[in-house]
Amino acid sequence: MMTREMTVRPGESIQRALDEAGPGARISLEAGRYPQSVWIRHAGVTLTGAGPGRTVLEPGAGIPAGVPPLHDATADVVSGVTVHGERVGDVRVESLSVRGFSGAGVYAHTVAGVTVREVAAEDNAVWGVYLRESSGCVVRDCRASGSQYGGVALSFCPRSDALITGNESFANAFGLFVDNSSGARVVRNSCHGNAIGMLLLNQVYEGEPEGGVRDCLVIGNDLRANGLAAGAEPGGLGAAGPPISGVGLALIGTHRVSVVDNRIHDNHPSGESVMGAAFVIGSSKEWGGDDALDNHVLWNRITGNSPLDFQLGADLTRQVCAGNVADKGDPPGLTAADGWRPR
Repeated sequence: MMTREMTVRPGESIQRALDEAGPGARISLEAGRYPQSVWIRHAGVTLTGAGPGRTVLEPGAGIPAGVPPLHDATADVVSGVTVHGERVGDVRVESLSVRGFSGAGVYAHTVAGVTVREVAAEDNAVWGVYLRESSGCVVRDCRASGSQYGGVALSFCPRSDALITGNESFANAFGLFVDNSSGARVVRNSCHGNAIGMLLLNQVYEGEPEGGVRDCLVIGNDLRANGLAAGAEPGGLGAAGPPISGVGLALIGTHRVSVVDNRIHDNHPSGESVMGAAFVIGSSKEWGGDDALDNHVLWNRITGNSPLDFQLGADLTRQVCAGNVADKGDPPGLTAADGWRPR
């Protein structure tokens, strides 16, 4: 079957083109502003713009009838691009900006194969790019900023087979959030100016699917200058969570996560935080999760942070640490033999 290709120009309906073209379509958006949101509900669809900053989706009158709402949000919360529906998969959203929506910039739910590439998700109220209960997830070369919760988030994807690479995330509560998702590769991202640069969290919520964060790789990321304050004010940044500030990377209740060759530097809290260092390993057992077990922390450079470079609240006999550089931490007195040495 031939792929149906359609071009949409400013002033025309993206939703009409998606619905008319059906499964397997390639919808190209010319440069310009599109005051509308869209719902991709067919498999094999590619929605592509002329580039971030050139093709811009923004709030307007065009809201698709019957579009599923953002998870755990009221119906009046609107996302820019929603990918949701039975047997929806192999969908691509690429080369555009999505800004100013009251929900997520890009929201995918129960999708078997979703790629978000070269998307600028800017000032969307809740999430930037939010992939939930999906598999085959790719987020590549995106910029995500100005969201109350995560810039890029992978949530309850137990077999994500995810690749999150080359993204820049800033001015969010969580720069990059791996929430109860496993099998993710998080490679060469830049997270700065958030409350926490990167959080991998195993925590079971009432009424949610089974949790867990297992068998992930976090490699070659730059996590710096994360100093916003989240979770301290009702209705503020990261309001649903505990207070967090000044954290580069945290592994909470994770199993078999490898943290390799990351640069975690110059993170300083501006407010209260339940985490006391730039790099944290901790348990989530009291929230229905588990202890942090069998993680590998190798060849990371963790320097210039306050109040501490690292805080290892885990059984160190159940972790593998080697070749890490850090000046000050808890527990104190670790040596090169323990996998930690000063500069």
